[in-house]
Amino acid sequence: MIRPALCAVAALSLAAPAVGQSAQNLLQSRYDRALAAGYKALMICGAVGNADPTGMRRSAQSVEAWELVGIQAPLDALVKDMPARVEMGADRFLDYVAVPWADDMPPRVAIYRGVGKGCSIQPIGTPLPTAQSSSPMPIDTILQPGAPRPQPPQTRGKVAELARTGFEARYGEKARTTGVLIQRGGRILGEAYAPGFDGDLPQRTFSVAKSLATTLVGAAVLRGEADVTASAGLGDSVGDPRLAITIDQLLRMASGRFSDTPGNRTDPLYYGGSSVEETATGWPLIAAPGSIFRYANNDTLAAIRAIKSTFAEHPPREVLDRLGMARTVPETDSRGDYVLSSQVWSSARDLAKLGQLYLQRGVWKGERVLPEDWLAYVSRPSGPQPEGPFGYGAGFWLLNRSDGVPTDTIAMMGNRGQYVVIVPARDMVIVRRGEDPAGSGFDIAAFTRDVLASAGR
Repeated sequence: MIRPALCAVAALSLAAPAVGQSAQNLLQSRYDRALAAGYKALMICGAVGNADPTGMRRSAQSVEAWELVGIQAPLDALVKDMPARVEMGADRFLDYVAVPWADDMPPRVAIYRGVGKGCSIQPIGTPLPTAQSSSPMPIDTILQPGAPRPQPPQTRGKVAELARTGFEARYGEKARTTGVLIQRGGRILGEAYAPGFDGDLPQRTFSVAKSLATTLVGAAVLRGEADVTASAGLGDSVGDPRLAITIDQLLRMASGRFSDTPGNRTDPLYYGGSSVEETATGWPLIAAPGSIFRYANNDTLAAIRAIKSTFAEHPPREVLDRLGMARTVPETDSRGDYVLSSQVWSSARDLAKLGQLYLQRGVWKGERVLPEDWLAYVSRPSGPQPEGPFGYGAGFWLLNRSDGVPTDTIAMMGNRGQYVVIVPARDMVIVRRGEDPAGSGFDIAAFTRDVLASAGR
């Protein structure tokens, strides 16, 4: 016979997991809303703030239709119904974007830091800035398209037509292309853009930023301020095995460290408002450094942290200005540390310049920007390799497994269809910008193959 007291205990023990799970689900739902609001605030802030200095304004309809459609679950279903408030300063430049997400918490806030600095998302719970403009306006009132800007002459001919094929469904049924640029010998042969976009309009690069991060490491190596074979300074004490992790291993996604989500998801930093220091540095080892490949934003962030001391005298803007990449904006976390694994905005023409730097073996206008062997370094698959259609070098993907493409072809690749393909054997750079929905894709290997076949020698 079971006593009543024991029955009560048994009932409670059976109910506890269900109650705990329900509470966890509520917390997860709340966190998802906070992330979705942060995503929307930061994307609107970046799209609007970084476009404004170019003379081209983004409309509310454009941001909603491109950057805020087809994002990862569960954020995609949440952002649609979240209102966004845009604050403009007396100078008519953006101050901040706020997106409410909970009745008992302040809105998520992305602050515009100024021309060339872009936006940063603030930690969850940050109060609205106290300095507000006298007449705050909703997004669909203030963000109207700007005056028409002068457009470059339209490129014509075979390659220009080929650029337009990048908008066709044959390279991805659900892919949404915003721009294609084809360049050879430093000269643009053809380009095409979706309505509302052009070659100078910045879009978020996502993980293409990792290749820019590698470029900044290369510039520091040239100046004698960094050594890729040296410890990246991870670990908090003498004897910590993470001290053995080198900058090279971080650039090759071979640190051996773990993170609690797939390596390309860093939501607490990207949209939650945590810092690079909090997010990227403390993860433990699960394998010996250099022994496994794990694609990880945290590795790129740690590599940039390793050269952070050089930025006081040589900030990223220095390299960008040397290359004439005026439309490229590296953004920071709320503490001022660069989020160079993803949070960079750049234009198609600026990215073509970065690709051209590698074709020119690190020399720009007669001056060396990168070490002489840096192209060979980033192209070398010397670390553990990923599964799938592409290999990996140092901060660059390798198209060495793709039929019909020269084996020396490397690429910068980012989420939602950002690609910069560099083909040294053909002296060509191919840029494809997009806002592809999550789960879809653009066949960059096939497009590269077709471009090379059609462009001729």
